[in-house]
Amino acid sequence: MTSPRVIILRAPGTNCDHETAYAFEKAGGQAESVHINQLVEAPHLLAEYQILCVPGGFSYGDDIAAGRIFANQLRHHVAEMLAEFHANGKLILGICNGFQVLLKTGLLAPEDSLGPVATLAWNDSGKFEDRWVQLKVVGNQSVFLSGITEMELPIAHAEGKFVTRDSAALEALTSGQQLALRYASQSDPQASDVPYPQNPNGSEANLAGLCDTTGRIFGLMPHPERFLDPTQHPNWTRRKMPTEGDGLQLFQNAVRYFL
Repeated sequence: MTSPRVIILRAPGTNCDHETAYAFEKAGGQAESVHINQLVEAPHLLAEYQILCVPGGFSYGDDIAAGRIFANQLRHHVAEMLAEFHANGKLILGICNGFQVLLKTGLLAPEDSLGPVATLAWNDSGKFEDRWVQLKVVGNQSVFLSGITEMELPIAHAEGKFVTRDSAALEALTSGQQLALRYASQSDPQASDVPYPQNPNGSEANLAGLCDTTGRIFGLMPHPERFLDPTQHPNWTRRKMPTEGDGLQLFQNAVRYFL
């Protein structure tokens, strides 16, 4: 295989599918934007791809809860093919609204006898947050974060506060090395207490990104597809920037996994 095929799964309200497809193509993948209705009608199409990405946006207008309707479509119509997709060693990524979708499908943190172990709630500020944040990678579980220690990326969401059911659920996710990406303090990257607005939503454990136990499913609230080139950073004329935006390596890692 010279270049993995990537399916960018969109729904009514999705608004980051073109940027995400471009990010995967810039990283060397072959990306195609597919509407959820196409996949519901023909779930076998998923087998033709190596990477599945649910991009950011406001699927179905977040009318019930962010990502809930999209997640229900996947759970009720494509669950068997998704399980097979993952069992075959393939990769699944969810960005912002896509993270909300993956969490609500149970792909990232499967439900147990007591129900969901975690969810994404309204930001503590009670409003939509749109800002750049510092991030640090924890552990080496996630395929998407391989070789990355820290990043600076933009966030844009109203329901991004990561909340677990109880302390036992949080401990289980922590011991499973699933808390892969966290918001970091600008003054002290190792600080465990990260205040607002550096933790823009009040997430438990400063959680910005969660992976499954295999490391092949990953969801994050920040938008890596919005920082592929140095000129996308608001301070690109004021400070020396790297030759590539911080978000690009995440997509490169996914593509290289199959090369």
